[in-house]
Amino acid sequence: MTDNIKVDIYTMCLVQDGDKILLLDRPSNKGFPGFIGPGGKLDFPESLTEGAAREVYEETGLRVSNLIYKGLDEFVDVKKNYRYMVFNYLTSNFEGNLLPNPPEGTLHWVSIHEAKELPMQPWFKRRFPLFFQEGTFEIYSVWDEEEKVTLKETVKQL
Repeated sequence: MTDNIKVDIYTMCLVQDGDKILLLDRPSNKGFPGFIGPGGKLDFPESLTEGAAREVYEETGLRVSNLIYKGLDEFVDVKKNYRYMVFNYLTSNFEGNLLPNPPEGTLHWVSIHEAKELPMQPWFKRRFPLFFQEGTFEIYSVWDEEEKVTLKETVKQL
């Protein structure tokens, strides 16, 4: 059975500057509209941190370093033998200038405390505060795509 499992691996990396965080305001035509952190699909054979740094650079123009692993958010669809994994990072080490015309949406430095009030996808709103807590997190969701329903969900601070 494990031969037929499809796994997609993604990264997300929030860039912090003092009490502000860099977020993208994605338009509807890009999918996942609202405020979100930079990230995307890992390119084989790059490492997780290489992929996270590449995605930040492509989406913001900033070069990041000293990424801190914050946790895993994964969605599993048992009927489809599908696993979608997002490895999450935080960094305050960056250089460069923001892109004038970023490809994924407009860029905004936002107060961490005010960010919670911005329009976000529910899964990102749930994950967002976990970036700023001690330790790492694990979010595990079993999703039924046919029924569009979450069958099980756990959120753990590790």
